[in-house]
Order: sequence, then C-alpha cells, then structure tokens
Amino acid sequence: MTNDTPEMAINSDILKALVAGELARMADARVTSHIRSLLTEPKPVLRDWDYGDQQYVCWIVLEEHASKTGIAYCESGFGPTAPWGLIGLEDSSMGMDSSWYATFLQAYFESIVATDLPIWRVFKTEPSGVRRPITPEGNWNETWKQVMEKRQEDQTSRCDCDTSIVYERE
Repeated sequence: MTNDTPEMAINSDILKALVAGELARMADARVTSHIRSLLTEPKPVLRDWDYGDQQYVCWIVLEEHASKTGIAYCESGFGPTAPWGLIGLEDSSMGMDSSWYATFLQAYFESIVATDLPIWRVFKTEPSGVRRPITPEGNWNETWKQVMEKRQEDQTSRCDCDTSIVYERE
C-alpha cells in the first residue's frame, strides 16, 4: 500500500502547537499535567511500514521510558485520517492500524501511559443501551478487577473500564 497523499511541511513547532491545542481543550488538570511531564521535543524517526516495504517519517512527541512506549505523529501510512500512533520506543515498526488515532488525546487515553492516573471507572451498559458509570474513579488495575466482578454478578449487562474525562472520541 502506498500513500499518494502529499505530505504537509510538518515540523517541531507545528506539532507542539497541535498538542497544545488539544491540551487547551482538556479540562482535567491531572491529565494535562501528566501529559506535559512526558512530552519531548518532537523528533523525526524513520519507521517501518508493516504493510509493505516503505518507511515513513514519524515524529515522536511523547515518551514514557518505564513502559518503553510513546506517541508519534505521521502523515503517511495511517495518516492523514489517523496520524497519532502508539509506538514502541525500542523497535522500528509503526505497528498495527489499531494503534493509530485521529487525535493526540485519543492515542493518549488508549495508551498504557494513561493507566498511571486514577481516572478509571466501571461503566455499565444496560440491555436497553443506557450506559452509566457505577464506581468512583480509581486506578486501572483495581478498576479492571471491579469490571470482572461486575461481569460475574450481572451477565445481562455489559461492564467495561473507561474514564469520564471528556475528550474528542471517534
């Protein structure tokens, strides 16, 4: 697969402005503070496209060294519709399409990095389709334990782990 879409002249300043624009719309200070602590000066790296022999320039904007993961921006490959991707910091692959998102914040909330914050809740979806949070916020692992317990207690409803934090979701 080749991407015949012309690339815009992306650079470090444009990327910082894109991330800053998303953070400006984020009302939760815990999230913005956490993200800011992990942001790095955007740097271009050549990444392998797993669906062909191409390589594309991906700009790493966030690095979390303990988990060896990061968030990158790439206009090729999955871009322009999903230019924000979750990447491994120790490999050269762009990864799978399921790890690329339309916005920086979508990538953040789908990353292992976001599990560090106590922002997770059990959400219950009734058979009628109504979805609501049923626990207070907590950490990722404890919330998933509660999800599994709730699934055993009520097998007619759907329980999952999510956050109540408002951000643009696809």
